[in-house]
Amino acid sequence: MTEQPFWERKTLSEMTAEEWEALCDGCGRCCVHKLQDVDTGVLVFTNVACRALDHDTGRCTVYEERQQRIADCLVLAHDSPWLRYLPSTCAYRLLGEGQPLPEWHPLVSGDPDSVHEAGISVRGRVVSEAKVHPSQLEEHVVTWID
Repeated sequence: MTEQPFWERKTLSEMTAEEWEALCDGCGRCCVHKLQDVDTGVLVFTNVACRALDHDTGRCTVYEERQQRIADCLVLAHDSPWLRYLPSTCAYRLLGEGQPLPEWHPLVSGDPDSVHEAGISVRGRVVSEAKVHPSQLEEHVVTWID
């Protein structure tokens, strides 16, 4: 009998740092700018990505120093209130809500490119924040991220 994978037998708070990091599928969706309507609280995503995001890999180019180098970068934890602001496809959010990982997730598929092949990642779909003025963010709202 095969043991269940860690993400099926542990809660987010029970995971080791290595397991926690392995949950990231490399989609890059968390690294795009979001806008929230002050009246309704509705959150929308843009196609404007953090300047540290590698648009080809979906990974942060300054990951270890991101808090020091990117002023508004958030480090997530199992009890972070920010989990609810992550895309609905995010493993941290899914597991936190008691949902399973999708079959395209690299931990399930065994293929690190499955997230890209499934069309979940931001690969080829985003522009750097260095090229967009903050006042233009509303012009970059997208519906392919939720």
